Amino acid sequence: MKPTYIDIESIAAVHRFYNCGTPQHPLITIIDLAETAPDRPKEEVYYRTAFYTVMCKRFEGTMKYGRSYYDFEEGSLMFTAPNQVIASSPDIRVLEGWGLFFHPDLLAGTELGRKIHEYSFFQYDTNEALHISAEEKTILLDCLNKIKREYSQNMDKHTKSLIIDNLQVMLTYCNRFYDRQFFTREYVNHDIVQKFERMLIDYFAQETLVEAGLPDVKYFASQLNLSPNYLSDLLNRFTGKTTQEHIHLQLVDRAKTLLWGTEKTISEIAYNLGFEHPSHFTKLFKSKIGISPKEYRQLN
Repeated sequence: MKPTYIDIESIAAVHRFYNCGTPQHPLITIIDLAETAPDRPKEEVYYRTAFYTVMCKRFEGTMKYGRSYYDFEEGSLMFTAPNQVIASSPDIRVLEGWGLFFHPDLLAGTELGRKIHEYSFFQYDTNEALHISAEEKTILLDCLNKIKREYSQNMDKHTKSLIIDNLQVMLTYCNRFYDRQFFTREYVNHDIVQKFERMLIDYFAQETLVEAGLPDVKYFASQLNLSPNYLSDLLNRFTGKTTQEHIHLQLVDRAKTLLWGTEKTISEIAYNLGFEHPSHFTKLFKSKIGISPKEYRQLN
C-alpha cells in the first residue's frame, strides 16, 4: 500500500494540526504538546514539515523517523530539519512535553541563518536523540520562556533579534548537552570509533578499489547503523577529525605506499584507488601533503 504523506508548510498549519488556535507569530511558535489534541488519521501517515522542530516529549507509543522506530517513553529531545519525514502511531499519547517550531524564513539575513547547518543534530536519526537531565531541561525551558515572551508581546524593532539571540543560545546549550552525552557514553562511543577505524583500514587494504569505488561518509555510517552527521560529530569529538577527514587520511596513506612501493604510474594508482580522473587524485593528495604525487615519489 502506498504511504500517505501530509505536508505541513506553515506555523499556522501547525496550530491547525494541533487544534491550538491562531499563532502569535507567523514564523515561530512553542506548543505544550500535552495540552493539545491533534487531528491524526487512524492509519499511519508520514508528515513532512517546511520548518525546523525541536521536540521534548515523554509519551506512550512510538515515532518513526525514516525507517527506524523510537520509543520516547523516558523523555528526550528530537530535532528535525525542513523536509524531513516523520511518522507517529495513531494511538500515540503525549504525557508531557513541548514543541518548538521555527520557519527558515525567520533566520533570513541573520548570523544564525548562516550557521544553522553547524547544528548538525538537526540531521541526526531519532535513535540518536538527546537525553537531558532535569537541570538541563530547566535551562532549555528558560530559553523557551524568553522566546515566547518576545513573540507574545507587542513587536518592535528589537523583537526579531531577541528571538534569534535566545534561539541561538538554546541551540548552543543543546550542542553542549550533546557533548556531555557523547562523553558520558564514552565506553560505547570508543567502541564505535575502534570499529570505524578497523573498517576504514580493511576497506583500503583491498588490492584495488576499481570495483568498490571510493567510500563515502554514508557508507561507513550505514555500516555502523548511525546517521552520517552523528558519526562525523562523534569522531570529531573523540579524534579531532570528521569522517571525511579520516577517509582522506587513510586514502593518502595508501597512496604513499603505492607511490614508494610500486612502479605503477600515477594514473594507475589513481584508478586503483577508485578515482575516475587522475587529476582529482592529484588535487586531493597535494591538498593533504603539500606536494604532488609526482614530487612525493621523487623524494624517495
